[in-house]
Amino acid sequence: MPDREERFRVMLDMVEAVAGPEPVVLDLACGTGSISDRVLKRFPGARTTGVDIDPVLLTIARGHFAGEDRAAFVTADLTDPAWTEALPHRSYDAVVTATALHWLDTEPLRKLYGDLAGVVREGGVFLNADHMVDESAPRINAAAHAFQVARKEREQAAGAQDWAGWWTEAAESPALAEAAAERFARLGDPRRTSDAAAVRRDRPTTSVWHTDTLRAVGFAEARQAWCSPSDALIVALR
Repeated sequence: MPDREERFRVMLDMVEAVAGPEPVVLDLACGTGSISDRVLKRFPGARTTGVDIDPVLLTIARGHFAGEDRAAFVTADLTDPAWTEALPHRSYDAVVTATALHWLDTEPLRKLYGDLAGVVREGGVFLNADHMVDESAPRINAAAHAFQVARKEREQAAGAQDWAGWWTEAAESPALAEAAAERFARLGDPRRTSDAAAVRRDRPTTSVWHTDTLRAVGFAEARQAWCSPSDALIVALR
């Protein structure tokens, strides 16, 4: 993802624009805490809560942030109707997420967006950077996809680690083996799944779906703030 840092920069620009330089931030489906790390480095007065269900990613996050009292982490399933009860704060200035919610089918994601309308404080902001396309330009999309596939193949041939390889290494790590076994038993083995399987399911793919849905569930405004050929950043004001 060569544009990863650019999307994070725009995301944090929008957090500061709406919520100021000392936000209380919920890092949704936080993984290893990549966004939380950037939030705390950019905003020394910020506080973050990371929430995820994956024991491997949370083990890494908690290890990375050990001793950092501005960061907290919570284990919760975002499809559980009571997931917000596990959060340490009743509301947040900003909720941020990246490359995560595309794993949810349409109706669970619509429900989650409704939950977030009750988590983001009035005047606060929700930001989602994820895989989204403009279906009005199929030939451009096809060309961009072919370019990305070729680039991935070149990088892998040069030794870059892919998703399955990362999980293989995690499972073999003494520090993560137990958490990996729990993860595979409860959530499935990522070494045997791919984003291609996700495309075949009932999952929203366009930025228009996201902006329309966020407005429908209670956000006052929603728009696209950044995009690449395959991804977009959606900003929604509560």
